[in-house]
Amino acid sequence: MKFITFMTSNRGRMMRIVAGLVLMIVGLFVIKDTAGTILAAAALVPIAGGVFDFCLAGLVLGYPLKGAEARRQIAKSAARA
Repeated sequence: MKFITFMTSNRGRMMRIVAGLVLMIVGLFVIKDTAGTILAAAALVPIAGGVFDFCLAGLVLGYPLKGAEARRQIAKSAARA
């Protein structure tokens, strides 16, 4: 739960954007070729997740895809405990 709490927070969103940008730069300027292009394209997923507030890791772990809904669910769980 702490992981998803972090990933849906503003810091987690910023981290996903930065990590995506780093992956994109590595793919385009370090690896190059087809593998680099694929890595750069895959980097769009964490960038979009941070910008549009969705978390695929949360979805895999049983939380809603949208960050706001996941934060609400986490807050409800914390209130019950």
